[in-house]
Amino acid sequence: MKNIGFLSFGHWTPSPHSQTRSASDALLQSIELAVAAEELGADGAYFRVHHFARQLASPFPLLAAAGARTSKIELGTAVIDLRYENPLYMAEDAGAADLIAGGRLQLGVSRGSPEQVVDGFRYFGYDPGDDDPTGADMARRRVEVFLKVIEGEGFAQPSPRPMFPNPPGALPLEPFSEGLRDRIWWGAGSNATAKWAAELGMNLQSSTLKDDEDGRPFHQQQAEQIRLYREAWKEQGWGREPRVSVSRSIFALMNDMDRAYFGQGRDEHDQIGMIDETRSIFGRSYAAEPDKLVEQLAEDEAIAAADTLLLTVPNQLGVEYNAHVIESILTHVAPGLGWR
Repeated sequence: MKNIGFLSFGHWTPSPHSQTRSASDALLQSIELAVAAEELGADGAYFRVHHFARQLASPFPLLAAAGARTSKIELGTAVIDLRYENPLYMAEDAGAADLIAGGRLQLGVSRGSPEQVVDGFRYFGYDPGDDDPTGADMARRRVEVFLKVIEGEGFAQPSPRPMFPNPPGALPLEPFSEGLRDRIWWGAGSNATAKWAAELGMNLQSSTLKDDEDGRPFHQQQAEQIRLYREAWKEQGWGREPRVSVSRSIFALMNDMDRAYFGQGRDEHDQIGMIDETRSIFGRSYAAEPDKLVEQLAEDEAIAAADTLLLTVPNQLGVEYNAHVIESILTHVAPGLGWR
């Protein structure tokens, strides 16, 4: 395991039991947690994107702000729902945020998960047409456009009477951030989309759920997905090594508070459900004393196959507690998994 970071959904609620009671709290605490995670030596700060929900939604202002407050830690998403995005506008935002961060963005994109409203992307002005009711094909078309324009090549015909002088030839989008093209990840929910991501030269993000394709335990199916992805990558002959991340809910029980929150033995088994009429498998959570966690996680085949582990954090418990959660894993569990 080369890299360990956190993944926050940025939930907020006005409940008095929450430490994150407003959208402002969610955003500002996300920045503070990225700063704290960097100080602890974590490798990445990643954020989920959900629209029409009391969660993080617009990633680029957050990524830019976190980039300005940090200097080493990777900053990413897992994932941006491309059904809601204009790929050219997104390319400009991504280029600007990456430059502010000094080339540390790791952008996870995908079709996204079922949202809070019916066809929410239509409210954003995007209609995929009757032949693509879930917007999956639209998302894939958009990522192909996005990948092309962030390469920095000119494609737009310059005006013969521009406001400012133009360089010769077709114009690219600005700002251009060199290297960003190699730091785009696809959030794959199936073996087929993982192989497709490899064909396009994107890194792979695999979360805590995927299509249940053969009935085996979640971690074994996810490891198979990673294997197929790497085979497809090799077949394409890309000139670099791909990166692969998996997400997990992992809590080291270090004190009475940890045991009160997570030591009740819930979610210790995979679960089966239906998403968009597809049978899906949800991976288990892990909560135990550090030595037992090391034993359990060593048996997780997908963690062993990936180079990056994203720890989902309970952000509504506040920055201080989440920093404790991250530090407990980095200090007492991660070395047993081969981290550093």
